[in-house]
Amino acid sequence: MSQSKPSKASVQEQIKKYDGFINDRLRVDLQDTLDQRDALYDKISEYLKLKVQIETIKAQGAQQLKTQVDIGCDFYVQAKVPDASRIFVDIGYGFYPELTLDEAIAFIDRYEKFMLRRADKLTEQAAQIKAHIKLVLEAIQEVAAAAGELSYKPDFFEP
Repeated sequence: MSQSKPSKASVQEQIKKYDGFINDRLRVDLQDTLDQRDALYDKISEYLKLKVQIETIKAQGAQQLKTQVDIGCDFYVQAKVPDASRIFVDIGYGFYPELTLDEAIAFIDRYEKFMLRRADKLTEQAAQIKAHIKLVLEAIQEVAAAAGELSYKPDFFEP
């Protein structure tokens, strides 16, 4: 039995379906995953800045601290901390326990490792999504080649 070539309309419909899947699902998932990973890296950066500041306070042996505090919208007020040996650290879910400087550094070290593992998982997930995009693009190329069309050019740049 000989196989007949699919009609040009059905091929175009199938290509449009695959194209829509890439644009509406895979690219959105990829962007969401990368945004989540970037947010984690931003959070890690903030904790590392805090760690450097804590180490600076410890190195100087400061008992009191004068600083400026951002109260929102880049408005700063001067603040005086009478006892700089303990600080409040955001540990997540709205909890801010009072920690010694050494406890805060230990927490930041553990939390950084945890967040880096989460970021690595998101990076792997993004790589899988990129692989799925390439797979669907190859499927589109095969459908286009089977229909006798010369080539397929996607509506977007490949990942």
